[in-house]
Amino acid sequence: MVRRYFGTDGIRGRANKVITPELALKVGQAAGLIFRNGEHRHRVLIGKDTRLSGYMIENALVAGFTSVGMDVLLTGPIPTPAVGVLARSMRADLGVMISASHNPFDDNGIKLFGPDGFKLSDEVELQIERLLDSDLSKQLAMSGDLGRARRIDGVQDRYIEFAKLTLPRQINFEGLRVVIDCANGASYRVAPGALWEMGADVISIGVEPDGFNINKDCGSTDLRALAAKVREMRADIGIALDGDADRVMIVDERGHTVDGDQLLAVIAESFKEDGRLQRCGIVSTVMSNLGLERHLAGLGIELVRTPVGDRYVLERMRADGYNVGGEQSGHIILSDYTTTGDGFVAALQVLAVVKRAGKPVSEVCHRFEPLPQVLKNVRYQAGKPLENAAVRSAIADAEQKLGRNGRLLVRPSGTEPVIRVMGEGDDKLLVEAAVDDVIEALTRVAA
Repeated sequence: MVRRYFGTDGIRGRANKVITPELALKVGQAAGLIFRNGEHRHRVLIGKDTRLSGYMIENALVAGFTSVGMDVLLTGPIPTPAVGVLARSMRADLGVMISASHNPFDDNGIKLFGPDGFKLSDEVELQIERLLDSDLSKQLAMSGDLGRARRIDGVQDRYIEFAKLTLPRQINFEGLRVVIDCANGASYRVAPGALWEMGADVISIGVEPDGFNINKDCGSTDLRALAAKVREMRADIGIALDGDADRVMIVDERGHTVDGDQLLAVIAESFKEDGRLQRCGIVSTVMSNLGLERHLAGLGIELVRTPVGDRYVLERMRADGYNVGGEQSGHIILSDYTTTGDGFVAALQVLAVVKRAGKPVSEVCHRFEPLPQVLKNVRYQAGKPLENAAVRSAIADAEQKLGRNGRLLVRPSGTEPVIRVMGEGDDKLLVEAAVDDVIEALTRVAA
């Protein structure tokens, strides 16, 4: 069955155009029906980020869930990973996060978590899709069986305590000056407070959400403000979360970027040294730099690759018993603690390594020299450009040009009509030429 609603990370699109109240209502009804099993009083926990459209979507979801007899617990703004943790610890039948992650404010999305705290499988999402396109009127609850909705307090404090407990109790961050950029998003209430409680000297930016400024000129997708503040305050490290705090990027004391690949290397080595790294390997995607793979191989750590998307990383981790995984973009999954990517928990692990090493972040978090990597996008209107003969020929020629000393990856985006072309290798000029050849072929077809 072709997926009409769900992408690689829930349902996402322009608020009130794609993600409408009608759709959210139906999602609540469909998901509620599927997870309404047994005779107990069912309940769903709903969190959100700080987008203006979150109010609209939240109320529509509440109407949907209560109409099929599910009680609703509303948390207000809270990180996506907190929804997974709380859904499990509070014995909810379902968890929902209203967020479009790192996208601008006028997008929004709906992410669903099962009672085990993990995102739903493809099979369950397809079940929901089938119900979304059907008439559910005969499956609604009787008047006396409707659900109730209420806001719950203290969830931010519960998440802070959870995050702190992912580190040994003797660890503290006294002596570290930390700039934290919360992207005017879901973590603005929890991340600065947790760092302060652990002893850090905290400077916070991106903590004044107004419904419109989430991810705007801040957060993990735009590190300029963070880098400038780190240099201004002579801080030891800068931490940038995205709008729902499921990804993280770091800047060192000089304001230079440390991406997810370097963070994976730091955490993987730390876990191996402490005897915590399962199967002596980690999981990442086809986008991770070849330099990371070579570096880890030199340490006897295997890098297992998956398609792009944190859900695929997590699926491989669960299937094969790995406990560290992530993406170059900063999704870091530490399955000893969390059921999904958690940018803040990953940042705490890195801070612990920095504190233990007693060295500058520029030294601690630079584990390998990345190979030159070129990434370009082509937007298309309709059709399937990758099935075009000329495009396939250009891809084959580019792969041959790079040979064994490089990689070429051409893939459609899972969230927008864009073809992404990534090339990497030891020779930057050769990589750029290979990517440009494919981009030129795609542009002719997409025009």
